[in-house]
Amino acid sequence: MYNSDTPLRAELPSSKQLLRSTILAAISALVLLVVVVLPAEYGIDPTGAGRALRLTEMGDIKQQLAAAAAADAAAAASAAQSPAAGTLGMATASAAGIPVTAAVAAAPKASAQAAAPKIAWRDEMPLTLAPGEGKEIKLKMAQGAKAQYAWVVEGGAVNFDTHGDAPGKSISYEKGRAVSSDAGVLEAAFTGNHGWYWRNRGQSSVTLILRTRGDYSEIKKML
Repeated sequence: MYNSDTPLRAELPSSKQLLRSTILAAISALVLLVVVVLPAEYGIDPTGAGRALRLTEMGDIKQQLAAAAAADAAAAASAAQSPAAGTLGMATASAAGIPVTAAVAAAPKASAQAAAPKIAWRDEMPLTLAPGEGKEIKLKMAQGAKAQYAWVVEGGAVNFDTHGDAPGKSISYEKGRAVSSDAGVLEAAFTGNHGWYWRNRGQSSVTLILRTRGDYSEIKKML
């Protein structure tokens, strides 16, 4: 016994209708691929719609971070294959008549004071980054405006990308891997949002503190 009536042959879609539906679905999938997926995932924007929707910047950052992660993995593998490098350096210092303790003390060390000199900062923004997590802070600036900044990482190092964006525009000022601090002056190439994206590639959480002052109308954490 059937719970519903069997549809009549005339009520079933014809081969022509099925073919038409299949073609429309394929066209829709292709449009989504070109307009949304390629810009957001790979930074490829053949139509320009991805940049208008601010998806291309997301794809560019993903590709940059993927490349940075690959470079970090290669560097870690290389370091693992030559564990005696540090011992060799100490032996060289000793052979040259330099005390090992002095050679170690002469090595450059990251300093929070160097990254954040004692000046009157306008804003201070703390961030906590879990392993693999990325976060972004932007300043709203007019073209030619300058903002002094200093940021320092407590408990590790991060990969970063200093960049700017506006409708139809984007720029990358500087990138770095495994950096524990940075300071300088950010000059806006155009009117829009300018700032930093950080990602923690370490195995433990870190705290990052950004300090800024200068010619900007707003500072905000991006979602």
